[in-house]
Amino acid sequence: MTKRPGVAVAAGGALLALLGPSPATAQDAEPLPREPREISGGYTSWTTDGTPLSDSALSFDVAEPAVRDAADRAWFPATGGGTDPASGTARVELAGTARLTDATAAAPLVLGGLRLDLRDGTGTLRTRTVTGGEVREVALAGLTSGGTAPAVRTSGVTWSGLDAALTEEGARLLSTWSGREFAAGDGLGRLDVTVGTGDATEAPAAAEPSLSDAPAGTPAPSATVAAALRHTTLAPGVEQEVTGTGFAPGEVVLVAIDADTRYQTVADTRGRVSRAFPVYATATEGAHTVELTAVSGPGRAVARFDVRTAD
Repeated sequence: MTKRPGVAVAAGGALLALLGPSPATAQDAEPLPREPREISGGYTSWTTDGTPLSDSALSFDVAEPAVRDAADRAWFPATGGGTDPASGTARVELAGTARLTDATAAAPLVLGGLRLDLRDGTGTLRTRTVTGGEVREVALAGLTSGGTAPAVRTSGVTWSGLDAALTEEGARLLSTWSGREFAAGDGLGRLDVTVGTGDATEAPAAAEPSLSDAPAGTPAPSATVAAALRHTTLAPGVEQEVTGTGFAPGEVVLVAIDADTRYQTVADTRGRVSRAFPVYATATEGAHTVELTAVSGPGRAVARFDVRTAD
């Protein structure tokens, strides 16, 4: 196959433009309500398992403030935008960059200024990148939800299982960069999006777990944030629940089990979080940890529990 020209390395003003927030132009922006709720924080997780981006010849990585967890998912903090939870419409601006490398490409492909435009169960993943020495915006992938409606909470909204597939424009970009054949419809993975709206006008959700019911865990030192567990000791196969206090209202909080980030939740108007999770039947006997981490603030706390098999 004839090698196509690679993407030029970004430098100077082009690099600053690439890393900055992606502007929503009149031509490509999803229309939002006249008075949308402002996004006050959040995160998007992106897994590329089983896609061309997980090909052994390609490398997919991220740069701060985006991070990767033990399960090899990428997490991008939401830094702005707006949403209408009732209609599921949103514009979510993401911080951090995705970086693709390929042995056949002359330079890495850096994807910055990431933005999600969501509407009626579909959407677009947009990015800015450098081609031919110039920064341009690209509709990289189309997003579909499979008919799953967004989950609306007191001060946040979650879109789960958004499947990303290359657009024709995205396929041309990757093909030109790598010299490989990419086609529209090629999968780019799955995204889960949770944003906070900072809306404190709604009543708290019914049947909210009481923190006073949970026995004290062993929180890491923190001036304001604490974590507690419903069970300090339990058998394999039993459901556990972690609760936390001291987070900012609307803050997205990651929940890691034994240092593996598996879940996310959103703090209510009083800064409290709660997440139930299974302790697998194959869990090893002994000590385990549950860590709560705020995605856009310093909040972090750890609680510990023991798994004990029946005598």
